[in-house]
Amino acid sequence: MNTTVPSTATEIDVLRVFCAADGRHGNTLGVVRDARTHPDEASRQALAKELGFSETVFVDDPERGIVDIYTPGLRLPFAGHPLVGAAWLLDIEVVVPPAGEVWVRGDGEFTWIEARAEWAPPRTLRQYGSAAEVDALDVPEPGEWIYAWAWEEEAAGRIRARAFPGRGDGIDEDEATGAAALLLTAELGRALNITQGRGSQLLTAPGPDGIVEIGGRVRLEGTLTR
Repeated sequence: MNTTVPSTATEIDVLRVFCAADGRHGNTLGVVRDARTHPDEASRQALAKELGFSETVFVDDPERGIVDIYTPGLRLPFAGHPLVGAAWLLDIEVVVPPAGEVWVRGDGEFTWIEARAEWAPPRTLRQYGSAAEVDALDVPEPGEWIYAWAWEEEAAGRIRARAFPGRGDGIDEDEATGAAALLLTAELGRALNITQGRGSQLLTAPGPDGIVEIGGRVRLEGTLTR
């Protein structure tokens, strides 16, 4: 029996980004390292929808770091967890989504990117009185992208958060959301240690000239072929 993979097959590396210290949790990400198999927006959108991950990244130039990001239903100019994951996988110093150049650095087990708040898509940042209130939230009806958060320990910058994209595309809750963490960091003006979703961890730090750093752990889950 011929088991050779057809030349038109697409390999997708599957990562988890913003994992907890024990390696669990994190937001699933698909990375197509050879985007020539999906050269146009329509085919990329179709694959992202088929995979059903929160985001899928298509790498147009691995050396220059040029990437294209899709949710199951739309193309994004910027997104945090896809850029952290792609930077880690490609082991490069800069990734370039449509929003602009995103510089990368490694720090032990963490991969960090630098970005600007104006690159992030609009999000409703909704503060609650306690982490227990955030934990008890039901998934809201589609319509508004909500980042629900509360202080766990304000003095230490520790936050509990959950994210509800509200797009009606099958992603009812986002496990770890770099863009929303970026917006919250810019609003609060301080470094944050965010526990989101089931237990994912995102670290952030405001920098000079409106820059915010976002950092997290990345794990490789395996490879899919489509």
